[in-house]
Amino acid sequence: MSDQFVDQDPQETQEWLDALEAVVSFEGTEKAQHIIAALIEKARVHGIDVPYAANTPYINTIAAEQQVQYPGDMELETKMRAMLRWNAMAIVSGANKNTSVGGHIASYASSCVLYEVGMNHFFKGPKHPQGADMIFFQGHTAPGMYARSYMEGRLTAEQLRNYRQEVDGNGLSSYPHPWLMPDYWQFPTVSMGLGPLMAIYQARFMKYMEARGLAKTEGRKVWAFLGDGEMDEPESRGAIQLAKREKLDNLVFVINCNLQRLDGPVRGNDSIIQELEGVFRGAGWAVTKVIWGSGWDRLLQKDVSGKLIERMGEVVDGEYQAYKAKDGAFVREHFFGKYPELLELVSDMTDKQIFALTRGGHSPRKVYNAYKRAEETKGQPTVILAKTIKGYGMGPYGESANTAHQQKKLDYEGYKYFRDRFAIPFSDEDLQKQVPFYTPDESSDVMRYMKERREALGGSLPVRLDNAEPLPVPSLDTFKMLTEGTGDREMSTTMAFVRLVSILLRDKTLGPRVVPIIPDEARTFGMEGLFRQVGIYDPAGQLYQPMDNDQLMWYKEASNGQVFEEGINEAGAMANWIAAATAYANYGVSMIPFYIYYSMFGFQRIGDLAWAAGDSRARGFLIGGTAGRTTLEGEGLQHQDGHNLIQYDHVPNCLSYDPTFAFELAVIIRDGIKRMFNEKQDVYYYITAMNENYSHPAMPEGVEDGIIKGIYPFKKSESKAKNKVQLMGSGTIFREVIAAAEMLEAEWDVAADIWGVPSFNLLRRDGIEVHRWNTLHPTETPKVPYVTEVLSASEGPFIVATDYIRDYPERIRQYVPGHYSVLGTDGFGRSDTREQLRKFFEVNRFYVVVEALKSLADTGKIKPEIVAKAIEKYGLDSEKTFPVHA
Repeated sequence: MSDQFVDQDPQETQEWLDALEAVVSFEGTEKAQHIIAALIEKARVHGIDVPYAANTPYINTIAAEQQVQYPGDMELETKMRAMLRWNAMAIVSGANKNTSVGGHIASYASSCVLYEVGMNHFFKGPKHPQGADMIFFQGHTAPGMYARSYMEGRLTAEQLRNYRQEVDGNGLSSYPHPWLMPDYWQFPTVSMGLGPLMAIYQARFMKYMEARGLAKTEGRKVWAFLGDGEMDEPESRGAIQLAKREKLDNLVFVINCNLQRLDGPVRGNDSIIQELEGVFRGAGWAVTKVIWGSGWDRLLQKDVSGKLIERMGEVVDGEYQAYKAKDGAFVREHFFGKYPELLELVSDMTDKQIFALTRGGHSPRKVYNAYKRAEETKGQPTVILAKTIKGYGMGPYGESANTAHQQKKLDYEGYKYFRDRFAIPFSDEDLQKQVPFYTPDESSDVMRYMKERREALGGSLPVRLDNAEPLPVPSLDTFKMLTEGTGDREMSTTMAFVRLVSILLRDKTLGPRVVPIIPDEARTFGMEGLFRQVGIYDPAGQLYQPMDNDQLMWYKEASNGQVFEEGINEAGAMANWIAAATAYANYGVSMIPFYIYYSMFGFQRIGDLAWAAGDSRARGFLIGGTAGRTTLEGEGLQHQDGHNLIQYDHVPNCLSYDPTFAFELAVIIRDGIKRMFNEKQDVYYYITAMNENYSHPAMPEGVEDGIIKGIYPFKKSESKAKNKVQLMGSGTIFREVIAAAEMLEAEWDVAADIWGVPSFNLLRRDGIEVHRWNTLHPTETPKVPYVTEVLSASEGPFIVATDYIRDYPERIRQYVPGHYSVLGTDGFGRSDTREQLRKFFEVNRFYVVVEALKSLADTGKIKPEIVAKAIEKYGLDSEKTFPVHA
């Protein structure tokens, strides 16, 4: 409404409002909502501007009269939560009594009710007939989960005392880490922002598994417990539109709005709940606000002036935080005191009663009704915005304080306060010893109730299971079209990868398990044929006729499609890959995901997710397409990758390779299928693929083991020349190395053996492992690193060239038995042809020849003048600026 508008007939306006009240009273809110929506639609037809309102008043979404009764035993659950709060505090505080390992008390204190309502009434366990729900626990609340598992008998007091002390065994990890607790945690969530993103894609993958007939998932939910401060992470909000677009009604976000992040208020001058409501409602989610506890219901019913709702909406979060950090008199003066009507509203209440008014996230009944509505919502995801107090129950020891997040231990007086606040039956003397854990007798009502509720819901959570059956390993003959060479036909390793995937898709057992994931680059990678072959997954099917439907490889979407076409969205595609790569644990079905993408947009863009994949024990293949700094013509600086191979090696259980030929690719991927899906090893693979076309030779005999370990003899020189070198390489630059070997023999009478090195990273890992073993076994016969053993009988010097920065092949220098020279592509990329780029970065065949001759000169085998002659012959610019310099 315009601020300048003057209502000339307020009586008529009132009649409209009275009519609305009558509809609400006699026909209900849904009918009123329908009438209002119809009026707005008709108004817009007439050109009347009716702005979209993203926010509702700052009150609970579910009115008191709409609530159902709480189904549980409120008294027993209150006692249970008190014990859990105590034990969670004791875990953290006890661990820090004699150490400084850290931890968090305040986060679980604020969210205990949110978890316990779910644990007692909603979260399905692994024995439930519909299957287990998937819970993304907020990382900082891990002590609360440990406390519950202790009371259920799943964890011991010794384990709790070893919280964050895992090195000597029998400890508990700081946060949810499946790598460290593989039978317990499902999802790593404490790198904030990843939980929301991974939860969305997990919910989508759950629908995918059902649509393709691979798992029964109807009735299963994905619950993601998040912090309001965490929602500032771009990853937290970046995929919420996908959840609405694909109607993920199996997804529930529970955002703990305690109004505080790590250092202070999330929105001191604003309202984070209202902001998030607008964001999620605008994205099409069902939004349920749980702001006020039951004590406020009476005040809202008594308020005939409307001032209470008005005041609730105008107070900013910084003030709300202060109210709970002070006392009832402060709240009376600063909240209710603004309007006389509000002071009158609480005139019959003491300051203590005012301060005891709870926030919605601490009211089991309010939370239960929000969860129930989320369970019943169809066709859209739900977000529950639950207002809580950070450090609830901690009183002067951190409740609603800016420092609450850093509170990791209490003193003796703090223990007494906590004990009295939650009625834990310990004496003062008990608290002077080691911080005790509390568990009532197994026969007590509380213990029986706790276990009965979880048994009714299908067993304890969190839990992680690996019940997937091993998959068969295809024979290498399956890929003989790749191992036998291409003859005169040229193709890229990317195309070899596409052919390999096509072979797997035709396999009756493995084919349905293959999950191709592409971030809107299928045509770049030559993979558009998969669209027609197996279809693109879309739960809506295909509601239009594609413009290329008359072509062989038309754009085909299907509700049971197999390919994920993720759009320009590497983070989302990676989150989806993680969902597929952990399907063995979450669905009991092993899937074989292949995610191919521009290698440059790899680890540096999704490194946090790549690390989380390792923690998640993901099993699958990442394919870095158009890899290398000089293989991608024309694209330039931000597209040319010369470093991701090193970055992926930072993930301990990631095995990384840079193959040159189709036979290497076939051997590596077959090995991956064997290790990950037959032997069930918790590793994943990063493999480069190039877009440069060339012919591929047949696989030499007996090289499979060397390819897998990282180095193999590609060709032994038959020359009888006096001098000899060992040339090594990987990726497309290996072809320059092969050409250089021919030039050395033909033009300089130097024999050259040629070695393929598909993984310098794995050779380095082997060297480190051998060195460690030798150090710790000084009296035993020393072991020899694999690369040393392989090269030891070869006459050096050794020269290597790759399409990556020098640090990549430099990683094995100490294990090479002789003079070792390295060429690489340090510096920024730029736009040009492959030939020009290799000249610029000094990794082409001419520079390999010169480097080989210089190595011979350095070892006294030829004169330096021969090197100078080669530089002149090949027209190399000795004075140009080194590429790594700006």
